[in-house]
Amino acid sequence: MSENVDTTLAPRMTRPPSSRLSRLFESRQLGWVALGIAVSAPFVIATPYALNVMTTAAIFVLLASGLNIVVGYCGLLDLGYIAFMAVGAYTSGIIAKAFDLPLIFTIPAVLVMTVLAGLIIGAPTLRLRSDYLAIVTLGFGEITRITANNLTVTGGPSGIFGIPGLLKIGDFDLQSPAVFYYVTVIIVAGFVLAAARLGRSRLGRAWRFVREDEDAAEAMGIHTYRVKLLAYIFGAIWGGFGGLLFAAHLSAVSPQSFIFLQSALVLMAVVLGGMGNMRGVVIGALVISLLPELLRDLAAYRYLAFGLLLIVVMVFRPQGFWPSLGYEPERRKPDIPDPAGATEASR
Repeated sequence: MSENVDTTLAPRMTRPPSSRLSRLFESRQLGWVALGIAVSAPFVIATPYALNVMTTAAIFVLLASGLNIVVGYCGLLDLGYIAFMAVGAYTSGIIAKAFDLPLIFTIPAVLVMTVLAGLIIGAPTLRLRSDYLAIVTLGFGEITRITANNLTVTGGPSGIFGIPGLLKIGDFDLQSPAVFYYVTVIIVAGFVLAAARLGRSRLGRAWRFVREDEDAAEAMGIHTYRVKLLAYIFGAIWGGFGGLLFAAHLSAVSPQSFIFLQSALVLMAVVLGGMGNMRGVVIGALVISLLPELLRDLAAYRYLAFGLLLIVVMVFRPQGFWPSLGYEPERRKPDIPDPAGATEASR
């Protein structure tokens, strides 16, 4: 059996017919429209509170796009994804605070630590499947939060405060609300585009084969364990950079920010948007992060209304807002000899 990620033995895949609405949301123009809305939003709503909410929503989109690699592409149920965000946030916060460095200089350390975290948790556990893997990832998330709550270097329950901003050169400060929002949007757009390209790559096709039938994928020559580990590492990197932006945004990190509820919300965004479809995941993340703010006028009942709306959506649209368009093997038509030709040949 081949040790490399090889999908050459896989049947050729064709995209089934789609509706006009599906073709609209699969078009590239939609991405440019969304980016244009994100860029122009501060000019329409320029209050500091609105900028804060939109920045938080952009970071949430980054987290959802990373979890979509793990859950949507590869089919690995991860209930502790927020732990990678905690690793990135604490790594950047500790180094920046200790050496009085802008957070932008902590990016290499965040990359190394998140990859190590992905290897440490993924290498021994990705041989598990379904519920067992979900339980292990849930435990990893809780262990990470409890460890951060008990260590001195992480600030204990109080966390780390006064974290330096991303970068400041003279009068130019990336930490000002409007500038930081645009920087966040650019970074998140780059990660979302990279995740979408990964999904259409050879590795992305291997992930989907593993998601649909791991045994069949292995029989076709795909190294399923290596493919799953790569998905987990990519997801960890996305989560780590989300943690770095989170630390830069709030200038503080505490264990209360990385509870299980946050992992559940990110997973909810992936499921609600449509697992495997990056455009749908972005929509789902925006709904999950912005809808509670839009329902703020309902005061104490806003989360009840939020929950009821989610239930209604999942009852009538269980596959998500815009699910990934399925792929079916293209079956070759059998070569049926032409009766007329056969008659002529016999003559």
